[in-house]
Amino acid sequence: MTQQKPFSTGSHLEREIFEQPQVIKRLVTERRDGVAAIAADIRAANPCYVAIAARGTSDHAALYGKYLFGVWANLPVALATPSVFTLYDSPPLLKDALVIGISQSGRSTDVGQVLTAAAGQGALTLAITNDETSPMAQTAKYHIPLSAGQELSLAATKTYTAQLTTLAMLVAALVDHQEMADGLEKLPGWVDETLQMSEGVVARAERYAFMEHCVTLGRGYNYATCFEIALKIKELTYVVAQPYSSADFRHGPIAVVGAGFPALVVATRGKVYDDMIDLLKALKERSAELIVISDSAEALNFARSPFCLPSDVPEWISPVVSVLPGQLFAMGLALAKGHNIDNPRGLHKITITY
Repeated sequence: MTQQKPFSTGSHLEREIFEQPQVIKRLVTERRDGVAAIAADIRAANPCYVAIAARGTSDHAALYGKYLFGVWANLPVALATPSVFTLYDSPPLLKDALVIGISQSGRSTDVGQVLTAAAGQGALTLAITNDETSPMAQTAKYHIPLSAGQELSLAATKTYTAQLTTLAMLVAALVDHQEMADGLEKLPGWVDETLQMSEGVVARAERYAFMEHCVTLGRGYNYATCFEIALKIKELTYVVAQPYSSADFRHGPIAVVGAGFPALVVATRGKVYDDMIDLLKALKERSAELIVISDSAEALNFARSPFCLPSDVPEWISPVVSVLPGQLFAMGLALAKGHNIDNPRGLHKITITY
């Protein structure tokens, strides 16, 4: 596996972005058997639905999980509302659910409380964290370690793609689907290839040094991607970046778009592709400043700043690669604005909420 020459910022953020091929490879090789065993127990338990508790970046992984479990396993997914468990002390009935808590640190108090309540009701519980000694890992019946190594930058990158990959591994094992298994085997190479193809992203971000607001747009599996890219832009650059589903965006918010308005669009080939092309046409007619992440030349041709993806990544796993140019763009924009990319203002690596 090759490694793209980094941009030499000397930052933890840059190093961790480029560690992602190795992190994904380690996950899909070293954790395969453990995930398969957990999936077998889930099949035996036959839950009626899935409830996922998460915050921040991890919540965006949960959004991806909604599509994975729904499309491949036909399981409805509810995103838990932790304050119902903590502040209101009125947990809903979860005994028939698979309850998943996702947290990089495994120390999110409110997410942990969801797992505790679910376990008390007899629900099947699973924690996905980067710390095998964390409270969440100890609370849940099952734990899948992210195996990402210590993440020193405050902005999460490698732990996010590790969370996506872990969910993909779990669902692939749950439904025992060979096509999904084959895709996971190729995923580390696709992640590496995407970073190779993204060499110019950081430099292109300089064009947007004076940007103060933008929207990020996606749909389907990449609905999660537009949320995660928006978060990276906000926390690293302090730009007001608002994420939307392409469908929701048409129901009013599109009115904000005029000449030069920045819109970052994730438009990968698949079930939602035609809808994304229609939206790109509408934005082009409004003379928007288009930043497009895509594996399609047609979609990239709409862009002032096109960011290319490998052409053979299946739609269901594309969020693991499509977020990478967004990570680099946010890093490049922060550098162009003169911000500290490892220690954004007001942030802490472990955020405690109740």
